[in-house]
Amino acid sequence: LSVSDYAAAQLRQYQRLTRQIKPDLEHYERLKEQCGDALYPTANSLLHGSHVPSKEGVDRMVADLEKQIEKREKYSRRRPYNDDADIDYINERNAKFNQKAERFYGKYTAEIKQNLERGTAV
Repeated sequence: LSVSDYAAAQLRQYQRLTRQIKPDLEHYERLKEQCGDALYPTANSLLHGSHVPSKEGVDRMVADLEKQIEKREKYSRRRPYNDDADIDYINERNAKFNQKAERFYGKYTAEIKQNLERGTAV
């Protein structure tokens, strides 16, 4: 199953992550008893920013985020360094930028580069 665009990939990721979330029904029932009808806001209620998440909820979220980061780090691999390639960068970030620029604009700038190397550039 391939993804056609960024929005579709984002939706697929969101659905995958929300499937993993298990609701805490006991906590929900306690909140219903404490708050009553105020738990369900209406157009006239001013409850914005009043919710404080539980320590367990924050810990669950942190554990889930760490698991996502660990999985992402395993997925990405380090590319081998090519000693024969021309050095046209000043740091790793600039090297990535130059690779992307070359990938997209290399066919248009190849002649200019050759002229600069030969010294016949105008």
